[in-house]
Amino acid sequence: MKPTLLACGLALGLVGPALADSDTPPPLPVLDIDPSRVSVLGVSSGGYMATQLAVAFPETYRGLGVFAAGPWGCAQGSLRLALGQCMSQRHGSPSLAELEGRLTAYRAEGRLGAAEALAQQRVFVWHGEEDEVVDPALGEMLATQYRGWLERPEQLTFVSAEEVGHGLPVGGTGLAHITELADCRLGGSPHLLACDRDAAGEALNWLYGGLEPPEEDGHGTLLPFDQGEFYRGSGLAEQGQLYLPKACEEGAPCGLVVALHGCNMGQQQIEDAFVRHTGLNAWAAANRLAVLYPQAATSMANPQGCWDWWGFDESSWEPSAGYETRDGHQVQALHAMVERLSGGPARSP
Repeated sequence: MKPTLLACGLALGLVGPALADSDTPPPLPVLDIDPSRVSVLGVSSGGYMATQLAVAFPETYRGLGVFAAGPWGCAQGSLRLALGQCMSQRHGSPSLAELEGRLTAYRAEGRLGAAEALAQQRVFVWHGEEDEVVDPALGEMLATQYRGWLERPEQLTFVSAEEVGHGLPVGGTGLAHITELADCRLGGSPHLLACDRDAAGEALNWLYGGLEPPEEDGHGTLLPFDQGEFYRGSGLAEQGQLYLPKACEEGAPCGLVVALHGCNMGQQQIEDAFVRHTGLNAWAAANRLAVLYPQAATSMANPQGCWDWWGFDESSWEPSAGYETRDGHQVQALHAMVERLSGGPARSP
């Protein structure tokens, strides 16, 4: 039987400390998700993973938001390229033509979504001009890459932000709830930047359009859930988080935002700062949007808790390894979470 909201025993209230004192958190519930209102956004490694998810399953993810990340497929399974072309460019710039060939080959094998579905997405790309972790030119390359895929140029907006470093600018609804933010221009932990600019709100308004502004007394529930049923490898933490506005919990049709943290931004490193203080929850509460916060885990191969955008979670001995395709371990796990929330099948780990 599918886990419902009732079965999960949620208690409605203001977002506050709500993690269950249990070894095993409850499973993800099934919601009434509007398929036309599903999007994914991410920061840094989460931005790279968000693009991988959107390109692998474009029929599901109608919107994509990327902060401080570069073009799809950039690392090509190589840590050397990830560091030397997809963060800095000391080994030269990525070749968009080469990446296009990689995409075409994967698509011919049925490992990526159809070009027709990809062409209908709505895309928001943001990059700080002072970013010293991921070269700002790489954000421009992602925008160029997507312009070649989309049906109309007006489906994409690219923001090059002056005097902004590496991370997610926070302002308005988010800034009021957290005091230890990183310097807007310099970045650093927790990679939430004190720019007094509500970048999460800008992204959601672009992706969804016509949103109601957040209310100070917006209500919702923050629910921990078991990630182990979706993937039991070392790449995911034991639990993730789901934010449910009151209307979504009560069974109203809702949209869904998958929000992917960056390296050193998971709960293992900065506790719940990303889950609670980006401003996403306030916008979600006002606009019937559930927010899924999956959590990557640290490991020997991945000490900073990044999402897998260069292949660390895939074995080089696997004949069909393709971390950035529908076969990718983490891509499959994340998409299975969305399928569960939408009432579809959940894959076995």
